[in-house]
Amino acid sequence: MIPWPDLRPILEGIDWGIVGDVATRAYMPERMTKDMDILARERDGEEVVQRLKDAAHRIKSKLAVPGYLMVAPDGAELDVIFGAYEWFDEALAKTGQDAAGYPVIRLPYLTVMKLQAERSQDWTDVSRMLGWAEDKDLDEVRAVVAKYAPEDLEDMEALIFIGRRERELPPDAS
Repeated sequence: MIPWPDLRPILEGIDWGIVGDVATRAYMPERMTKDMDILARERDGEEVVQRLKDAAHRIKSKLAVPGYLMVAPDGAELDVIFGAYEWFDEALAKTGQDAAGYPVIRLPYLTVMKLQAERSQDWTDVSRMLGWAEDKDLDEVRAVVAKYAPEDLEDMEALIFIGRRERELPPDAS
């Protein structure tokens, strides 16, 4: 497992979660990535940045989306993204955990986020994550995608099929 900075003590009391490629390790075999992405509420943005600065992180640049690319004291890059997603409160009400115990956005919301990014790597991640998921987890993913991204349901089903084929599982087995 790739070691990433542990932000839990720094961001204690603020709702946040790991998203992006590092979050996928909670749902599929880990793959290489150059940075860790975290998502926090827009209204908490200044507080998040200040706490990270107080912990010796520095701002490297602004991101194309609301947020900053920051660098941890050990040199690790951190994308700090400020969100106002419709599903955000639901997603942060109960984050999941990866193998290191870090808070990660749960599979249904990470799926919505990656589907809406519309980048090939994100769709590949969705296929792999959903290919590894159990049926009960897929039911929750389907419900969340139906609620927040119904236009992506058909594509999601195709990605489940591909992910399960990749794992050599029939489409209806866990």
